[in-house]
Amino acid sequence: MKIPNLIGYHTSAEGTIIFQTINPITDKSHPALFIEATKEEVNRSAILAKAAYRTFSRTSSKVRAHFLRAIAIELELYKTDLLATYTSESGLNEQRAEIEFSRTIFQLQAFADLISSENWEIKHHVEADPSRIPTPKPQLTKYKLGIGPIVVFGASNFPFAYSTIGGDTVAALAAGCPVIVKSHPFHAHTSYKVAQLVVKVAQELGLPEGVFSHVNAIGYEVGQQLVQHPYIQAVGFTGSIQGGLALQQLAQQREVPIPVFAEMGSLNPVVIFPSALKQQSESIANKLALSITQGSGQFCTKPGALFFIQSDETNYFLETFRSLFEQQASYSMVHPTIARTYTKRAKHVLNQADVKLFAQGNENEACNSGVPQLSITDGKTFNTNTILQEEVFGPHALLVICEDQNELEQILENIPGQLTFSIFQKDENIQTSNLFYLAQEKAGRVILNGVPTGVEVSPAMQHGGPFPSSSDSRFTAVGTDSIERFLRGVSIQK
Repeated sequence: MKIPNLIGYHTSAEGTIIFQTINPITDKSHPALFIEATKEEVNRSAILAKAAYRTFSRTSSKVRAHFLRAIAIELELYKTDLLATYTSESGLNEQRAEIEFSRTIFQLQAFADLISSENWEIKHHVEADPSRIPTPKPQLTKYKLGIGPIVVFGASNFPFAYSTIGGDTVAALAAGCPVIVKSHPFHAHTSYKVAQLVVKVAQELGLPEGVFSHVNAIGYEVGQQLVQHPYIQAVGFTGSIQGGLALQQLAQQREVPIPVFAEMGSLNPVVIFPSALKQQSESIANKLALSITQGSGQFCTKPGALFFIQSDETNYFLETFRSLFEQQASYSMVHPTIARTYTKRAKHVLNQADVKLFAQGNENEACNSGVPQLSITDGKTFNTNTILQEEVFGPHALLVICEDQNELEQILENIPGQLTFSIFQKDENIQTSNLFYLAQEKAGRVILNGVPTGVEVSPAMQHGGPFPSSSDSRFTAVGTDSIERFLRGVSIQK
């Protein structure tokens, strides 16, 4: 079976480059053959998207809300098949598939509710005052308008919630922007099946052809062509720093540069003070062990570095944590490439001077498993070795033991921007401390006495921090506020 591209309302299979997805648990290829999009097919998708924008951006928000709700209904109808494909391509279990599927449905409904609210697109309205002196005051109404066709790159670790009809795509469609999805080759069949349903709904509702297209690719050329196509107005991306920066560079090389809204890597530092360990040692240990290893550590908000101050409470906690962590199981990662990269990066950390293996979880003979690991070092070593300050994507965390709070704050002053910053501290004045304000400078979300994994889809969520955790810290990639990335203001003056 050959899987084509979806260019508007038509299937297209003109290319000669073919690839397959892999079941990471068995390391065996799935039978479906995916045909990579040609330059001509990519160009047609962009031309259709531009033409669709003229109509789609002018449709009522109620029509677009109905579109999103209808997609949610269609996904529910095919849920069993979608979840089976998801698990076979990602190696993630059924429980994780259920959670992510539910989140995808919720996102569709949340954005539909947002744009269904009365006059949501009017940002400001100011009445005229003809009698104002020395000049009459005009009437001004500032509207929100979709910026144009958007390219969304599917994320490797979230086949539903950050991919084909994930947060970026839903926000763009809600804003009135047509979307071209470049599927992730790790879960191309999941992506294609979802895309078929989106196209089906769009066609049934009589929306303009080109409001949604879906292209396959295993190489970089298709993505490069999409980002640099003159009809594309913005890019949504979730992935590595290297990938996000490459897309930014492509976008800036255009004759007319465009924004790349990239959510990239993050160490997600967690600071655990002795005061919190006096009463919550075992509870904190359990929370952190789960947060580090959940989903084989393949969350962008996984804690990558845990910071402690040398004390008796810290010593006791570390022994408890070691014992607990060594009981953690190994699980399949989403693809052999990610599994190999994780093993290589974790080993690279351990090969650094003054870094030791602190604890290791249970190994698994299954293919592509990520073995949970904790490394340990001192504050001085961490502060002077930038390799230790880089994300290790997988179930690994580095324990950093600081001499005192001064050394801790000096270290944290030097780390780059982060998605999250967590603080465990038994202190009523935590929100007036210097560390709390430092955390706000460094990250988009500050967690008090909790772990960073689990990103609530909420208007109050900020998922995006200072560079390099994201390309623009003013915006969020999660929650209904993420629609602002794909809108611009237009003032009507009378």
